[in-house]
Amino acid sequence: MSSLRALAQTLGLSITTVSRALDGYDDVALATRDRVRAAAEAAGYRPNSAARRLRRGLTEIVTMVLPAGPGHFNEPLYLELLGSIGERLAEQGYDLTLIAALPGPDELKTYRRLVDGRRTDAIIVVRTRREDARLRYLTDAGFPFVAMGRSDFPEPYAFVDGDGEAAFHDAVLRLAALGHRRIGHLAAPSAFTFAHLRRSGFARALRQAGIFGAIIEDSADEAGGYRAAGLILAQPAQPTALLCATDSMALGAMRAIRERGLVVGRDIAIIGHDNIPASAFSDPALATMELPIAATGRRLAEMALARIGGADPRDLTEINSVEFIARASLGEARR
Repeated sequence: MSSLRALAQTLGLSITTVSRALDGYDDVALATRDRVRAAAEAAGYRPNSAARRLRRGLTEIVTMVLPAGPGHFNEPLYLELLGSIGERLAEQGYDLTLIAALPGPDELKTYRRLVDGRRTDAIIVVRTRREDARLRYLTDAGFPFVAMGRSDFPEPYAFVDGDGEAAFHDAVLRLAALGHRRIGHLAAPSAFTFAHLRRSGFARALRQAGIFGAIIEDSADEAGGYRAAGLILAQPAQPTALLCATDSMALGAMRAIRERGLVVGRDIAIIGHDNIPASAFSDPALATMELPIAATGRRLAEMALARIGGADPRDLTEINSVEFIARASLGEARR
C-alpha cells in the first residue's frame, strides 16, 4: 500500500485521523492509534518523513551542545552518553546531533543559532555551571531543554544528576575506615556544579571524621590531575590518599605519584569518578565511582521528548545514587 489515502480507505477513517494517529496525537483514541499503526505495519506503509515534520512543525532532532575546546571532543564519558541518548531517541523517530561550542562568551551564540533558526526541537545541556547563562537563555526563550546536572539557577528546569555530594562524602569515610588520616582532594573548577558538590561532600566528611584534608583545584583532565597531584604531594603533610573529581584527573595523578617513586595502592590510595574505560586498565586498576551512563542517557532522551511534548519541567527532575567501584588503587587497610 503506497499512500496515506489508500490506508485511510481501507480502515474507513479520514486521512486526517490516520495521519494524526500515526503521529501519536492524543486527540485520537489510543485504540484507534493502535489499529492504524498495526494496519500500516501490515501494509508496509511508511509515512513521508519530510511531510510529517512539516505538518508537526518539528525537525525531529534533539541537539547536545558540548562545551569543548580544540582537541577535546572525544571525552569517553560523553561518547558513551551519546550512544544511549541516540538509541532512545531513535526509538521515537528522532535524530541526535552533536555540536561543539568553545566555552566562553561565544558559547551562547551557538544556542541562539539553534533556537532562532528552529534547527532542533530540544537541547541537552551538559557540564552545568553554578551560574549558568545557558539555562537562563533557554528558559526565557521558552525553548525545550534538559540538563545533565544541577545549577543554582532558581527557576524549574528538567535535569538528571548524580548525587556527587553524597558519593564524595561516603568515599572519604571509606578511606578513613581504612586508616587514612590525611586525604587530598584534586578538585575540578568550582564554577561547575558537579565540582562544587563533590568538594562539599569531601569537606563535610572531613569534619565528620575529624581528619586532615587539603584541596588543590585544576582542570578536570589528565594534565590538571598531574599538576594538582604534584602540588599536593609537595606539601609537608603529604596525603596518604587522593580523592579525584574525575577519573581523568586520577590518571594524571597516578603518573605524578609514580614519578616520585611511590606506589599507588601501597603508599597512596587513589579514587576517581566516572568509570571511564581506561580506569579499569590503568596500573593498578583505578577505584572509582559511577553514575550509570547508559541509564542516564536514556532518561535525558526521555525528558527531552517529554519537554517537546509540553511536559512541566517540575515533574522532570532526578538525582540518582552513585555506585562505588572498588579496585586495586584503593589499597589495603593501613596499620
